[in-house]
Amino acid sequence: MAAVATAIVSDLHLGTVSGADLARRPRALERLLAVADEADRLVVLGDMIELRERPANAVLEDVAPVLAAIGDRTAGKPVVLVPGNHDYQLVAPALERERLAGVGPLAVAGDHPSRPGDLADRVAGLMPRSELTVAYPGIWLRDDVYATHGHYLDAHLTVPRVECLIAAGVERFGTRLGPSGPRSVADYEAILGPIYALAHSLAQNARAHPVGRRNNLSRDVWKLATDGAGSGRGGRLRSALVGRAAIPAAVAAINAAGLGPFRPEISAAALRDGGLAAMADVVDRLAIDADHVLFGHTHRAGPLPGDGDGWRLRSGAQLTNTGSWMYEDSFLDSSGPSNPYWPGRVAWLNESGPPRLVAALAAADLS
Repeated sequence: MAAVATAIVSDLHLGTVSGADLARRPRALERLLAVADEADRLVVLGDMIELRERPANAVLEDVAPVLAAIGDRTAGKPVVLVPGNHDYQLVAPALERERLAGVGPLAVAGDHPSRPGDLADRVAGLMPRSELTVAYPGIWLRDDVYATHGHYLDAHLTVPRVECLIAAGVERFGTRLGPSGPRSVADYEAILGPIYALAHSLAQNARAHPVGRRNNLSRDVWKLATDGAGSGRGGRLRSALVGRAAIPAAVAAINAAGLGPFRPEISAAALRDGGLAAMADVVDRLAIDADHVLFGHTHRAGPLPGDGDGWRLRSGAQLTNTGSWMYEDSFLDSSGPSNPYWPGRVAWLNESGPPRLVAALAAADLS
């Protein structure tokens, strides 16, 4: 039975080098703590901690006050961490132990207990009064509601993001999945696990030079290709060269190498539609029989008023994206909380009925 009121948040990215993780700012943190107060159960749906930019010890030291504050507000309550691609190391040691012990194939939902020395155990130590568990790759919040971070969609996304390109290369040259592609959790892990292991290893050796800029490469290219309208003739020319020449040429070469099919379109609509189609593919391939599927990962919340098709799957399941708690100026404009990339959304789930998306942050909370 689901808790009376479950609050689901995702993509806090606590500890990012850029400082765009809003939950380390006092006003935004207070709003997040108010959510924790109101909830009977808190689910953090992936990328709670940014572990791809700096060594884990440095990150945990910086974010310890935030985690401790959340722990105080959730004392005696269930807190579920569902790791994503940026905090995969919260579950990686447990998964490796299970493989070595010969535990059967990963299911679409399961608990993975940590041990002393694991990063997840370190996090639990900062929240000692919370009933903290780690679920991966997803969790059934109700019999009809499934939630996952959503990073498996990178194996199907046709938008040429860097991580998706690498995933395509690993799938083709590093696995034996063949043309049918991934059909199980183990298949997705075979494609994406090596990428996450490499990213974590690089971050642990980034003491002098954090790797944050590499993590933002896809967004930097997107901004170059789409942000020229208000930056004068030079900006418009640069955007045209990137968006209409460089990207299509690069995508054509990638597809010719057999890594596609990728598409050169990288508009906001293409990002939304591509993410929804890719997530729909994951749900279908993993045979997730749910009325509602919640995910994050793309930082694009929805469905919101005015959103088009794509949120309702052929099976009848409804997709809901929980957005992020990151301030991403590349995607934000003057529309404020109505912008689908506006940070600080919470999905509320009761014992019955659909999830409800609520914007917990106002403009004044971003300072």
